[in-house]
Amino acid sequence: MENNITTLIKHSEHLLPANLIAKTPARFKQLKHMIGNTPLLAIRCAFQGEERVIYAKAEHLNMTGSIKDRMAFHILKRAYQENHIKPGDTIAEATSGNTGISFAAIGRALGHRVSIFMPDWMSEERVALIKSLGAKIVRVRRDQGGFLGSIRLTEEMAEHDRNVFLPAQFANAANVEAHEMTTGPEIWWQLHHHSLRPDAFIAGVGTGGTIMGVGQALRAADGQVRLVAVEPEGSAVLTGGRPGPHPIQGIGAGFIPELLDRALLSEVRTIGAREARRLQVALAREEGLLVGLSSGANVKIALDVAAELGPGHTVVTVLADNGERYVSEA
Repeated sequence: MENNITTLIKHSEHLLPANLIAKTPARFKQLKHMIGNTPLLAIRCAFQGEERVIYAKAEHLNMTGSIKDRMAFHILKRAYQENHIKPGDTIAEATSGNTGISFAAIGRALGHRVSIFMPDWMSEERVALIKSLGAKIVRVRRDQGGFLGSIRLTEEMAEHDRNVFLPAQFANAANVEAHEMTTGPEIWWQLHHHSLRPDAFIAGVGTGGTIMGVGQALRAADGQVRLVAVEPEGSAVLTGGRPGPHPIQGIGAGFIPELLDRALLSEVRTIGAREARRLQVALAREEGLLVGLSSGANVKIALDVAAELGPGHTVVTVLADNGERYVSEA
């Protein structure tokens, strides 16, 4: 089983012909050292009267402070390898914020202009970070379609300019591949180093890339790993609810993303913003981990699953981004 993970790690660079790999800008090699290989933290806490231990991938320690760096880096690298983007092109993406920050940073580092289309209810810190990185922002109102309207506007931009590259994070298979090739194998081997195997992996669903990619990697090693998706109560479309506004930025986009394969999931759970906020505060004040609201949601559901599985089981989740970009909303 472990050989599958070893293959993913050692041979991910050889999925494409050598002549395409050779075209990858040297800048990617420099950026690669700032993305991924994040710590896997053991979080011990008293929960419902008993001690619980879960493991959390510290993705807030990536280059720009979120897990989206992995996806943005991999999508752009693949695009260069497959000649879908060239020097001088403009990168245009629809995002709730973290992806915009990642594409702004990595895109600008590669010499590209970047235009970010985002719903106008995202935190001001996210907007300020994207602007400070030199990207252009287009704010999209609810009556203009929110997330779906943002996607539509990027597509219209590309239709009028052939020099526009669309990462299309909600539909690009490289999003899933980024986590199948990096995040998942890292989790497996970090646990293996301590003679542990994952019993369950929990992640909030925005694009679906994280839970799909990590899930496929972990299932390749152990087909019994439970995959639990998390969505906000206020926009619980995966469990048959209606889309709606909610404060847990980064998940619950209001539609079922194209990348999400429901058949791969063990279950979907919903969480309220108050519960997520309580765990977010606890992580900051008791563990010294300043992370975002979606991380609080992930940890709460991970603790629930750990309690249900009982002692001796290993439950893993992700701390998706840092909390500095939410201070104004605390």
